Amino acid sequence: MKLHQDVCKVLYTEKQLQQRVAELGAQITRDYQGEEVLMVCTLRGACIFYCDLIRHIDLDIKLDFIATSSYGNDTKSSGEVRLTKDLSSPISGKNVIIVEDIIDSGLTLKYLKRLFEARDAKSVRICSLLDKPEGRQTDIEGDYIGFTIPNAFVVGYGLDYAERYRNLPDVCVLDPRIYAK
Repeated sequence: MKLHQDVCKVLYTEKQLQQRVAELGAQITRDYQGEEVLMVCTLRGACIFYCDLIRHIDLDIKLDFIATSSYGNDTKSSGEVRLTKDLSSPISGKNVIIVEDIIDSGLTLKYLKRLFEARDAKSVRICSLLDKPEGRQTDIEGDYIGFTIPNAFVVGYGLDYAERYRNLPDVCVLDPRIYAK
């Protein structure tokens, strides 16, 4: 794929991603046996992970979507989280799992977790494909983590830079020369 020319290396292959997503789905299934769960996808980065993950969860689940913005076309969070699309249904009394592509600064997830707790969710947990602890600016932690990654800018499998590279099948480190322009 031509877009692969813009990456330094592949961190996780499509096969590795699919195996880990299946493991996360099985873990969520075990943890919530006999309960209903609302799976909330953070748009747009988590959409591919979300679609793959929910097919591995053998529970009564409901689906919803939320969108925030804190990056724009930059490689670092602005520090200001804006809600750009809210949930479609109430969450009071529900088990909620926020499905995220990456925990980096943690600001977005802290914002969403507080928001959902304020809306009286029964429980709020975080499932993230990737965790980048070196980027953390807050004390938020994920409950279900696919992979812990180094402090690098990654793209693919839904993750983007300036709305590009989401369609790469692997998680890759983007060549810094691409975003240094």
